[in-house]
Amino acid sequence: MTTRILELFGRFADPDGSLAWQQISEEQHCPFLDKKCVKVRKSQPWVSIGTCSVAHGTDRDPVIICPHRLLERRQIFTDCIHLLTLHEPGNELHIVSEISVPGGSVDYFLVSVRNGRVKDFAGVELQTLDTTGTVWPERQRFLRSVGMDVSREDVESTNPFGMNWKMTGKTTLVQLHHKVQTFEHLSKHLVLVLQDCLLDYLAREFSFGDVNKAALTGDCMQFHAYELVQSAGGHRLGLMSRQSTDADGVAKALGLQVSARMEYEALVRMLEAKLSSETLFNL
Repeated sequence: MTTRILELFGRFADPDGSLAWQQISEEQHCPFLDKKCVKVRKSQPWVSIGTCSVAHGTDRDPVIICPHRLLERRQIFTDCIHLLTLHEPGNELHIVSEISVPGGSVDYFLVSVRNGRVKDFAGVELQTLDTTGTVWPERQRFLRSVGMDVSREDVESTNPFGMNWKMTGKTTLVQLHHKVQTFEHLSKHLVLVLQDCLLDYLAREFSFGDVNKAALTGDCMQFHAYELVQSAGGHRLGLMSRQSTDADGVAKALGLQVSARMEYEALVRMLEAKLSSETLFNL
């Protein structure tokens, strides 16, 4: 059987493999978050969907559909350390999640800390492709192919799914425009972490003329594009390219003019309030 499910609960969806899929599906554990998968069914909120990536198109290219898949090895944070220009040896590195700024919340902050005080930080946003339709029937068909007892109704469902390129692209840039002005005002960096195919789509469909194809550290808006590289027994996340621009570059991509600023001290207070041993980033 050929399945469009590429990774389920962080494991390579190989129907000919020897993984204990019954146990994996019961545990519902996400190895990237190191806890139960948070993507659940609306009709069954106790059931985690667990789909990380799928095969798409005639070439069956791997497409990441869950942003937590980008957390593999926490490599994305290591790849942002050079943007902490005030970071010094001896400082601790922390990863703080969900801090609100004008325009919404930022997924993560990579923070340089000394003696409990913030010395520098960079915002890190994760973006993967949204889907149209539902991946659930395809997921269930895969589990049936490895011998699990699943609903016949799910398996026989003809509801398809696809990639919502247009909506994902526009929503991504609108949200960035709301936030990047804040980071530029604070002279800090905002990093968008995404898959290479999604960055390619943005470059084709929007006005990316002011985006530097070779990233400049002086630009506040950084794009870090990753690819899924096939490896033994699965796929591995690898940095593909780095590009950059400023707040005006993001605005020109959309033709919007929105002011969203936040004072430095207010943001630092929120970051310091969330520092703990659990946020400590160990290389």
